[in-house]
Amino acid sequence: MNSSLLEFPSQTMIFQGLPAEQLAELAGCSIAQSYKKGEILFHQGDEGSGFFIVRSGRVKVFKLSAEGKEQILHIFGKGDHFAEVPALDGECFPASAATLEKTDVLFFPRQAFLQLLEQRPTLAINLLKSFARHLRMFSHLVDNLALREVPARLASYLLDLSEQANKADLVDLDLPKGQLAARLGTIPETLSRMFAKLGREGLIEIEGSKVKLLDRARLNQLAGR
Repeated sequence: MNSSLLEFPSQTMIFQGLPAEQLAELAGCSIAQSYKKGEILFHQGDEGSGFFIVRSGRVKVFKLSAEGKEQILHIFGKGDHFAEVPALDGECFPASAATLEKTDVLFFPRQAFLQLLEQRPTLAINLLKSFARHLRMFSHLVDNLALREVPARLASYLLDLSEQANKADLVDLDLPKGQLAARLGTIPETLSRMFAKLGREGLIEIEGSKVKLLDRARLNQLAGR
């Protein structure tokens, strides 16, 4: 067995702290998969056949409206896991997933994982913790879309990027603007207008995919922080 498949699960939050024999069992039931940029992992409504952990790259989980408008629910990167709920309850995937770049994942088939879960209470506890984290994440998303206007969502997103970069004033947009609009629950034209508005008001300065935060205090105020 590839040694990296044995070592990688121990570095993820969901499998952190598990003994070596349990990690070996997990690696034994996992399937390594590779995807090109823009490939679909699953569509909303497909059978919930298992869940995924990202080894490299990024995956967006999203929903489409009847009119074809995309809403990105979350973006998962290295070490993140997703689609555990359908893997447990056997229902269909409630959203779709696609890669944002070349991506490698570990796929855990539902039946093999359920058998391990029945035998390993530590694994079940870790899974409950992951559900709690994801619930908080989606609660934040609902609040963001329901209670904030687009300028506030954009300000919050830019501040989050800054936090991830140790409060740097110059941040790189981690998504093309079309994908970023879908993540913020708007359309590209509206997002472009909001970038321009924040620029005119002296809150930010834009250079291609780089954004300089000029007035962090006002951005925080706009984001409601």
